Amino acid sequence: MLVENLPVPFDRRVWAEATTLTAAGYQVSVICPQGDYLQRFEVRDGVRIYRYPLPSLAGLAGHVIEYTWAVPVTFLLTVVVLLRDGFDVIHSANPPDLFFLIAACFKPFGKKFVFDHHDLVPEMCITRWTGRKRAVLQRLCQWAERATFRLADRVITTNQSYREVALTRGGVSPDRVIVVRSAPRLSHFHPVAPRVELKNGRAFLVAYLGVMGPNDGLDYLLRAVAHIVHARQRTDIQFVLIGGGDLHPELIRMSAALGVADIVEFTGRLPDEEVIALLSSADLCVAPDPRDVLNDVSTMNKIIEYMALGRPVVAFDLREARVSAGEAAVYATPNDPVDFAHHILSLLAAPARRSLMGGIGRRRFETMLAWEHQADHLLALYRDLIGDPS
Repeated sequence: MLVENLPVPFDRRVWAEATTLTAAGYQVSVICPQGDYLQRFEVRDGVRIYRYPLPSLAGLAGHVIEYTWAVPVTFLLTVVVLLRDGFDVIHSANPPDLFFLIAACFKPFGKKFVFDHHDLVPEMCITRWTGRKRAVLQRLCQWAERATFRLADRVITTNQSYREVALTRGGVSPDRVIVVRSAPRLSHFHPVAPRVELKNGRAFLVAYLGVMGPNDGLDYLLRAVAHIVHARQRTDIQFVLIGGGDLHPELIRMSAALGVADIVEFTGRLPDEEVIALLSSADLCVAPDPRDVLNDVSTMNKIIEYMALGRPVVAFDLREARVSAGEAAVYATPNDPVDFAHHILSLLAAPARRSLMGGIGRRRFETMLAWEHQADHLLALYRDLIGDPS
């Protein structure tokens, strides 16, 4: 398994896939960035993890340096895995859509290639760049995406919207595409008793969990908080933002500039136990991802995790957000921080509705969305591709 975006086991989706395949009897090796982990190689829960140091630099030049380093190092480690452990399948997660270059080197030797489609990279270019730079990068990303789809023996997508992309834009036959949604395990993500002290003496706690990057809408959230504090004169709500990312330092500065730094806490990345405690103590959780060509068709992991803990959700009105949450969320006018603030305040004023929505979300998670419901799809793909290890 090749992943460049996040280290393992921090990347929950890749880790769930790896441990599920291992438990079923397959031998799994993962190559990934080192991140904050100390060990370059370890065996955890039966999964062999090979890590490498990866620079994280801002801007286009930073991405070029990052990928120029990551692709050849990943290739060399793939050779190491072949010699030490052996493999039948290269299972590549994106972004970037560049690991088809590695898979192409091994396909002549009978190795299969599974593309795990996490993000629409051409759409990411549209949302992050402008002008000629965007045009050039989008063409390159479209080329890499097409090449990846064409080389793949099987494609895994995270939702039906991405499946449609694989079928139409990618030209993949329907029998080679399967949906495996991202979700935590039932045994791992369950609510715990709320801790009042986490509200810092305020009446309410509103929580965000996730990446803090250009597409995640934290600027919209901070503007909504500023409206709540300054226009609506509410200082009885504690906001806690859990996670990290490229925009983390900039968002801290923005909260100070908007005059809300005293009620917005940035925790950085936390262990799962602390994340679960904070979310379980929250009166509601937020998903401020704005509507754009990427977010509208992408499944937000944070929403599933909120539902797993029985938390009601405020989100912008996005297609796949509605598919995930249904009546467990209320939906604000896309990209309108004032309306987002209105929905936060309205939901905080309705404790019975919050309880009802939280229950709906937890039931949807237990009966439809939890990883235990997705694992069978993953295993069916592998049994069809290379057989049952038993």
